[in-house]
Amino acid sequence: MKQDKRPIDHKLTNNVTFLKNYLGVEKSFDLIYLDLNYAGKDMAMFMVDGFAKDDISLYIMQTLAELKEHELDEDTLTKLLKRYIPYIEIEPIDNIYQAADFVLAGATALFVDGVDKAIIIDSRTYPARSPEEPDLERVVRGPRDGFVETLVFNTALTRRRVRDRSLRMEYLQVGRRSKTDVVISNIEDIADNKHIDKIKSILERIDTDGLPMAEKTIEEFLSDRYWNPYPSVRYTERPDTAAAHLYDGHILLIIDGSPSVMITATTFWNHLQHAEEYRQKPTVGAYLRMVRFFAILFSMILLPLYYLMSSQPELLPAALEFIGPDDPGVIPLLLQFLIAEIGLDMLRMASIHTPSALGTALGLVAAIMIGDVSVQVGWFTNEVVLYIATAAIGSYATPSYELSMANRIVRIILLLATASFGVIGYVLGITCWLLYITKMNTFKIPYFWPFIPFSPKALRDVIIRVPVPIKHRRPEILDPKDPDR
Repeated sequence: MKQDKRPIDHKLTNNVTFLKNYLGVEKSFDLIYLDLNYAGKDMAMFMVDGFAKDDISLYIMQTLAELKEHELDEDTLTKLLKRYIPYIEIEPIDNIYQAADFVLAGATALFVDGVDKAIIIDSRTYPARSPEEPDLERVVRGPRDGFVETLVFNTALTRRRVRDRSLRMEYLQVGRRSKTDVVISNIEDIADNKHIDKIKSILERIDTDGLPMAEKTIEEFLSDRYWNPYPSVRYTERPDTAAAHLYDGHILLIIDGSPSVMITATTFWNHLQHAEEYRQKPTVGAYLRMVRFFAILFSMILLPLYYLMSSQPELLPAALEFIGPDDPGVIPLLLQFLIAEIGLDMLRMASIHTPSALGTALGLVAAIMIGDVSVQVGWFTNEVVLYIATAAIGSYATPSYELSMANRIVRIILLLATASFGVIGYVLGITCWLLYITKMNTFKIPYFWPFIPFSPKALRDVIIRVPVPIKHRRPEILDPKDPDR
C-alpha cells in the first residue's frame, strides 16, 4: 500500500490547521488537541482519548512546564528527545500523514513551532481483557493463558516462551483506512527466508479499505483458492502452541484485534495435532492421537458407508446383516440424513447466539426434540440418530474448527454421491477427495505431506506422538536453515 507523503512544516500553525481538518478534531469528541506553550515555544499535542495514558501525558507536560525561557532556543528537537521528554518510546518523524496515522493508532504527536519534525510519544494503552484459557484448545494439564485482542500482549506472550535472540517481530500496517497492525513473527535462524518474503509481499500488496474480520480477511488474501473449504493456515489461541510451531520453522501472523494467531504454512496433518497429546506421556499421547484420527475418519466416511449398506444390503457379509434400519420410516433415508445434518448446524448456530446461562436448557430441549420425539413421530430412525451423533462427535474431536467444517461439507458431498451412484459414487467420491487434497499446496508446500510426497520418518512423527528426546529433526518440507533440533 502506497503511503502518502507530506513534509511537516516548520510553522506550527500550518501543521495544526492541516491536522485539525484531516483528522476532523472538531467533529469527533474523542480526538484531543492541546494548545501549549513551554520555554517560550508554542507547541501542540494530538491524541485520542482512551488510548493515551493520562498519567504519562501529565508527567511529560509537568516536566516541560519546568523548563525556563529560551532553554529550547537551540537544537530544540535534540534537547527534547534526549533530555527533556522522560519517556522510552519516542521517535521523530517528518511525514505529517504518518503522524496522523500514529495518532489514530493511539500514540501522542507533539509539534513544536520552528521544528519540521513531529515527536511521536508511544504512551498508548488499549482496553484489554486478561489472558484466559481458550475454549477451543483446552488441556487437562498445562498453562491457562491464551492470546487476547491486544497486539502487544500477544507478542509479549510469545516472547515469554521464545527467548531466542533471533526471534523477529516485524511490524507493518494493512488496510488503506483501517491501518490494521500486523506482526510477522519468526525465528530468523530457523525459518526459510523465501517463505517470509512471500508472506510479506502478499501483505504489502493487499489493497483494501480495512480488515473487518481481521485474520480471516488476511487468510483470504493469502489463499490462492477462494472457494476451497480447507484451511490454508492454522489458528491457535495458545502461546505454547505458537511457540512450538516457531521452533519448527513456521511463520506466525499476529493481527491486532484478534485473539487468534495464524500459523503458516501448514499441512493437513498440522490441523489434526493438539497440545493435549504433548501434555501426556508419549504412549498416552500416541493413543489419544490415534483415537482422534479414527474419530475424524469416521466422521467423514461413516454416514455415506452406512447409507450404502442400508440401501444395498446385498453388499453386507452375513456377520453384518444387522446393519440397516428394519423400518426406514416415513421420510426417505437420504432426506433423514440431510435434515439431521442441517439440524445440527442450526443447533450449533443457535448455541453460539444463546447466552451461556441458557445453553444447558437449549441442549436439553434439542436432545428431547431431536433424539426422542423425532423418532417417535417417525421423522428419524434410531440408527440415523446414532450415526449422526457418532459423526458429530468425530467432528467435535477435530482440533481445528475450520478443518471440521470442511470435512462436514465433504461428508455431505460423499453422501449425495453415494445416494446418486451407489458403490461407484462412494468410491469415486473418496478418490476425488484424496486427489483434491494431494494436489493442494499452501505456499508451495504440499498439503498432504508427508503422505504425498512420501517421507517415512516424517509420516511416523505424524501418525505417532514421538517422544521429544528422539525427535531430532525439524519438518524438512519447511526448508529450515537449521534442520537439527
